[in-house]
Amino acid sequence: MKLLAHRLHFRYAVIMFQREFAMRLVAKPGDELYCRLSINTQLLAKVDHLLAVGKNNFRPPPKVDSSVVRIEPKNPQPQINFLEWDGLVRLCFQRKHKMLRAIFKQKSVLKLLEANTATVNALVNADPSSVLLREENADMLIEEREVTTSVRAEAEQDNDATMEMDESSRTIKDKVMAVLEKTGFAETRAAKMGIADFLTLLLAFNEADIHFS
Repeated sequence: MKLLAHRLHFRYAVIMFQREFAMRLVAKPGDELYCRLSINTQLLAKVDHLLAVGKNNFRPPPKVDSSVVRIEPKNPQPQINFLEWDGLVRLCFQRKHKMLRAIFKQKSVLKLLEANTATVNALVNADPSSVLLREENADMLIEEREVTTSVRAEAEQDNDATMEMDESSRTIKDKVMAVLEKTGFAETRAAKMGIADFLTLLLAFNEADIHFS
């Protein structure tokens, strides 16, 4: 992802990776290896598997097989706030086989969305250009998100969706559930969703003033 986020875009790159990582890059919705890496990479680039390279082709042989992939950045790049996109995709793929309704009913997720939305609205009210600045600093903030989200994920495991919530949390929950029902994704699993599905969902959330970064 850091390679694709680089400002000096390359025409294409042919790279050899460990087999499993390479197959994650090219995995499609429904594939066992389809994950956040798959959809984020394919959002920004066209990725093709070129050939498999067995471990016996090397001396000494490594422990795993390899594959060669071709990565061609999309030009122009999609006009999207990547921090918002990655925030949504990250939440959904933490439990990719779980229905979105169940994921977004968790109290910790609702609290996170409530805090993110309050922050975005405060920034816009104070200085509308601040939102653009946040996009320009996406590389740095993505690394920071890796740490903070892992902490949130640990706390999230013990939360029950039926826990009593305060009035503000109930409001955000109603808005979130309304978006999922409106878009038809309430009973859908991230493991089956493609780029177009997540773009539709993100747009609907943002239009409802619900934010992920």
